Amino acid sequence: MLHLTDEEFEFITNHIKNNYGVNLTRKRTLIEGRLSNHVIGLGFTNYMDYFRYSMNPKYADEMTVLINKLTTNHTYFLREKDHFDFYSDTVLPWIDKTLKTKDLRVWSAGCSTGQEPYTLSMLTFNYFGPEAANWDTTILATDISAKVLQTAQEGIYSKEDLSELPDNWIRRYFVPVGDDKYAITDTLRKNVAYRRFNLLSPFKFKKPFQAIFCRNVMIYFDMPTKSEIIAKFYDALLPGGYLFIGLSESLSCCKNNFKFVQPSIYQKPLDSE
Repeated sequence: MLHLTDEEFEFITNHIKNNYGVNLTRKRTLIEGRLSNHVIGLGFTNYMDYFRYSMNPKYADEMTVLINKLTTNHTYFLREKDHFDFYSDTVLPWIDKTLKTKDLRVWSAGCSTGQEPYTLSMLTFNYFGPEAANWDTTILATDISAKVLQTAQEGIYSKEDLSELPDNWIRRYFVPVGDDKYAITDTLRKNVAYRRFNLLSPFKFKKPFQAIFCRNVMIYFDMPTKSEIIAKFYDALLPGGYLFIGLSESLSCCKNNFKFVQPSIYQKPLDSE
């Protein structure tokens, strides 16, 4: 294995933190484990030459490879199920009752390989039933990793990936494609708009969201970065809208204007509150 020097470790962790908000200062072993074979395979004998190579505009795709390798993506269908129950039982009825435009605005930020936005789509279709045709139900799904976005857009999952889903959901929303693999239906695929997006970038959305899911993403950010992103989420939500974070996360570490609803679920107060 090719080992990082202190100078190389400081250089790459500063670059990733400053440009992508991801804190890898305690992940030296992870960096070496995920990059070593790749760097050697490209013919480099040290990391610094590789880093300079990846930052050369002539080889812009290599920076994408670097980010893909250093971002952790672990998810599955119905992960942290309480969130999806709350979305079905509270958020969707609120949207249905109060929204006149019939324009669903839900954002899966840090969507990884697509299980979260596809689950939100299934729940949305289940709730609205035939009425879904009268709504714009598109879910926005973003991630910093081009690799996981490609997997998400392909929408092919193993039988094990679907193990937490009800059988009737699998029959309705998936098509067997052989070797215990299942592909999501075209209807579900078309209901999710995938975009590559860095949460450190300005939020320039034309309309506010009713719900934002950013679960198990901010654990990689330091406090100033986390505070900045939380404030941007707040501004991007409709009054009364909800922010979902990971069950192991909390907003108590950062000053914010969100109202606590239950662990890992927060609400932007209505204008009258």
